[in-house]
Amino acid sequence: MASDKELSDFLKSVERRAFKRVAYAVRDDDAALDIVQDSMIRLAEKYVDRPAAELPLVFHRILSNATMDWFRRQKVRGALFRNFSEFDSSSDDADFDLLETLAGQGETSATESAADTVSRDQILLVIDAEVSRLPTRQREAFLLRYWEELDVAETAAVMGCSEGSVKTHCSRAVHSLAATLKTKGITL
Repeated sequence: MASDKELSDFLKSVERRAFKRVAYAVRDDDAALDIVQDSMIRLAEKYVDRPAAELPLVFHRILSNATMDWFRRQKVRGALFRNFSEFDSSSDDADFDLLETLAGQGETSATESAADTVSRDQILLVIDAEVSRLPTRQREAFLLRYWEELDVAETAAVMGCSEGSVKTHCSRAVHSLAATLKTKGITL
């Protein structure tokens, strides 16, 4: 059974990445925030009796299901009426960096030049934009495997598919990102 501190620490560690993952999917920051908060509440209310080691897998499954539920509700609402504000796609969030956790690793700002810092930030913005353009299942598999650092079996459980599908989606996402970034002159 996870303690209150373990649950709190887990939720703090995952909140920003979970928000960005959902924001990629629903393309609406307010809806993404609601989905993440609802998922966190559901985890805290219904799964507090689980061991701390199970929290990541359970949370990501709850988050995936909540995102799917949001899409179902949108489909029903869309069948009833259309709101012209839904067609505005200018929801870029420049304050949140896709790879902020990776940006903190390696060189520190004290040892790198201003040009290196600007260059790194520009590359991370391009990577962020390209990840958001991936097909939904590829993006989800990519983020779960390489951002959330889940293994293939855990990712398959979260996504509700086979391990082979996870490998295929990840491979396609990586190849697509590599090709797109290469055409933009970015090599990692």
